[in-house]
Formats: sequence, structure tokens, C-alpha cells
Amino acid sequence: MKKSAFLLCLPMLFFLALEACAAQYASWREITDEMTMVLNESYEVYFNTKDAEKAKGLVNKAYFEYYEKLGVERAVMAYVSGKRASIVEYRFAEVKRLMSEGAANKTVRTSLDELNKMLREDGDALDGRQESGWSMFAASLLILLREGFEAILVVAAIAAYLIRSGNPGLTGAVYAGGAVAIPASAALAIALQKFFAISGANQEILEGVTMLLAVAVLFFVSNWMISKAESNAWRAYIEGKVASAVGRGSVFALGAAAFLAVFREGAETILFYQALLADAKEHTDMVWYGFGVGSVCLVALFIVIRFGSLRIPLRPFFTGTGIMMYAMAVVFAGGGVKELQEADVVSVTPVSFIGSIDLLGVYPTLETLAPQVALIVLAAASYLYYTRKIAAFGRHNTA
Repeated sequence: MKKSAFLLCLPMLFFLALEACAAQYASWREITDEMTMVLNESYEVYFNTKDAEKAKGLVNKAYFEYYEKLGVERAVMAYVSGKRASIVEYRFAEVKRLMSEGAANKTVRTSLDELNKMLREDGDALDGRQESGWSMFAASLLILLREGFEAILVVAAIAAYLIRSGNPGLTGAVYAGGAVAIPASAALAIALQKFFAISGANQEILEGVTMLLAVAVLFFVSNWMISKAESNAWRAYIEGKVASAVGRGSVFALGAAAFLAVFREGAETILFYQALLADAKEHTDMVWYGFGVGSVCLVALFIVIRFGSLRIPLRPFFTGTGIMMYAMAVVFAGGGVKELQEADVVSVTPVSFIGSIDLLGVYPTLETLAPQVALIVLAAASYLYYTRKIAAFGRHNTA
């Protein structure tokens, strides 16, 4: 319980970072109007000179310097929906794709008009909403739950796995990975905003690479968990015939999985709260109340997974935990590629019959869906391999 109490205190480390990042800015409609001017300027460049790169640079300026930097994206996600923000982001990508392909002026103009319309609608919706203390509380609570859920899920599941496997002493590596990630993510958020001026595409690349690293680590960890569900070495450990069943390299991977999950979510959470605090005005206290309640909810989730898992039979628990890690890897793969698309590192090929499901990391492009499908196929093959190996081991023991 000491470590659980320690986790309860960790969110407090965010406070100074959030206050340092908070900034005031103009009304949302003023911001979206300026974005529309920049986007229209990009069309004039495209129409008059056919200089696609210069025109795309102006589209990027509207996205990175206004939509992201001034908090429009985060406000839309907090007060409208994550799906709406994803749709608008892909509208930006669609405009740039059309310009790169040398599309007809009318086609580019139509795409820009649709984007401008959505931006104006979002600006009006954000300015016209009835601001109250409870709306600030709800937005704060939902942001923390949405961003913290995945990180807590990873940390709690790995910790529970180690406890069930008879390795409680190794949970320290997992807790340490998560704990170190919190101040690291706070420092990153402050650096992005204040010191290093890492913005725009560079920030997206950093987030995307972090998520894809997490995919590799989570996939390794999930394979490792399922392979140990009932192996000869593991049973020998359970019976006390070996001193340890977890290698040093595996412990490092477990700690790295916790670090990457918390690091990625932590930095993004701080940037979300930056916009929320700037918009809270006289309801700043309700933002912190929402943050506090959300922190308690996440700790409760951790405790449920960590201690509730003790009642689950050993093999189903190990297998289920491994499958959950597979699922998290698939979610992170979609999100990681999406970040790289926003940075223009990866191309965008729309898939019209798929909608955005932000919570699951599903986005309507070939580039995000392809690695997810590949991971699902690999995960299924890996799961079948290890379950057959376990079944063969069981038959051998019975014989």
C-alpha cells in the first residue's frame, strides 16, 4: 500500500509545471479567423504561383502556430469531442495532399472552404458555450481520465503480473519507470513551451517516435507475458526449484514500458491543462478539483487492477494481461503514425469507409491502419504459437 500511496502523490508533481505553462490568449473565434486568413493566403500562393511547397508551408503555419500552439485542438477535444479534432486534423492533411498532387484550383478551394467552415463552427461553439465552474470541473476530470487511463492500465497490469508471478521485488523497476516519467514529461512540456522552442512538426515527430517505441516495448512485453503463462521454467519457479524466472533484460523492458506509457501521456496532459487553465478565468479552482478527483479515480483503477487480479486464476490472468498489452501496442501504433502524419513525415491516404475512434487509436488512413492490421496478425500468430506450446507442455506432463 505504500507504493499505492506514493502513486497518489505523484500527480501533485504536475502542478508547478501546469502553472508555468498557463498563458492567456484571445477569443477562439479571433484565432480561427486568423487561421482562415492564413489558409486563404495559402490558396492565393497555390493559385498564382503553383508553388505547392510554399502553399503547404502556410497550411502548416495555420495548423502548428494557431490550431496546436494556441490550444484550439485541445479545447475542441475537451469541450467538443476527440473525433471532431481528428476530422479537422485530417482536413489539414487533405489540403496538403491535394496541393502536393497538383490538384485543380477548384478542388483545393473546395477543400479549404470546408476546413474554414469547420474552424469557424468550432470557434463559435467554443466561444458560445456556457462557461461554469462545473463545466470546468467536468472538462478537467475527463482530460485526466482520458489521458491517464492508458498509462495507469499499463503500469497496474505489469505490476499485478509481477506480483502474481512471485516477483514482488521486481515491481520497483515498474514503479520507478512510471515515477521518473512524470517529472520527465513535465520538464518536456515546459521545454516545448518555454525554453527550447520545439514546436510544430518537431513536437509531432517527438510524440510519434515515443509512441512507436512504446509499441515495440509493449509487443515484446506481451509476448514475454504469454510465453510464461505455463512454461517449464515458470512452473519450476512457482514450485521453488529456481531462484528467479525474470531476466535482467525483461525487467528493463517492463520498466521501459511503464516509463514510455506515462511519459507520452504526461506531456500531453500538461499541454491540455495549459489551455484549460488559460480558459478557466474565475473557475481555476474547479479545474484543480477536477484534477484531484481524476487523480483519485486513476489511483482507484490502479488498486482494482493491482489487487483485484489476485482472485483470477494464474494462467487466464497471465494470458489476459499479455493480450491487453497487445491491444495497447495496436492503439499506440495508430496514434504514433498519426503524429508523424501531422508532421508531414508520413503520407496520408484516406480510407473513406473507416471513421475515427480516438480512444482505440483508429484513424481513417491507410498508413495508420496498415501497421495496426500487421500487429494484430502478428499478435494472433504469436498467441496461437504460445498457447499451442503451453497445451503441448500440459499433454506432456499428463503423459
